[in-house]
Order: sequence, then structure tokens, then C-alpha cells
Amino acid sequence: MALVELLGAKVASKNGEVDVATISADNDVVGIYFSAHWCPPCRMFTPALGDYYNKLRSSGKKFEIVFVSSDRDEGAAAEYFGSMPWLMVPFADRQRKDTLASKYSVSGIPTLVLVKAKSAETVTKEGRKTVSEDPEGEFCKP
Repeated sequence: MALVELLGAKVASKNGEVDVATISADNDVVGIYFSAHWCPPCRMFTPALGDYYNKLRSSGKKFEIVFVSSDRDEGAAAEYFGSMPWLMVPFADRQRKDTLASKYSVSGIPTLVLVKAKSAETVTKEGRKTVSEDPEGEFCKP
């Protein structure tokens, strides 16, 4: 399966849309981040994940994250996304959110699933654990 099949052809950035094919070509690992602004554990983890993301990218790791919102409305999702340095599955694509949550057996948030960018093969469904146990991002290999 290709990453574009998982995430759709385009995801949102702060400056418009980004082709998922480009994300796949330019990265080794992509995090699929299930979260919501109303969730206290999410609001605690998101800043730490943001620091981790920025650290890995500034050290040259080819790593991207795509936020999948579990917010109840688009305004809340957009506000929360504004605090994140990565990309987002368009909020309006609720079917894709449901499909992804089902595929990765997401039963609670925050959940971070790491996949290979080229093949969409699952690296781990325990991405939160990876963030705390792999501070240098050793998982991020082609």
C-alpha cells in the first residue's frame, strides 16, 4: 500500500495543500497522529511531540507527521492544528479519519502510528513510547 492510499492525495499545511506523493518521496518515516484539542493527555503530549519533531528534522532526519483530528468541529481542529508544526488530514474527510482509526485499532488518543514513507508499512503503533525511548530518532531510517 502506498502512503497516498492511506492519507489521500493531499493533506493540509499552514500554507495550503501538500501532495502526499511528495511527502512519501521526501521522507523515510511518517507519523500519523490521532489527537484532539479537548483531550487533556493530547494537549500535554502535543508540545513534547512538536519539540521531538523539530529536533529530528533539524538533525536531518527525514520525518514528517500528519495530524488526524478527533475534534468535534472544524473550528476546534483548525485552532489546535495552528499549534502544530506539521501537516493535517483535511478535517472534512471524516471517512478517512474513521478508516485510519480502524486500520490502526485506535482506541484512545493521543495515538502516534509510525509508518515507512515509501511503503506505508507500519513501523510501530506505539509511537508515543518511541518518542520517550528513542530521543535521537533511530527508528527513522529508509
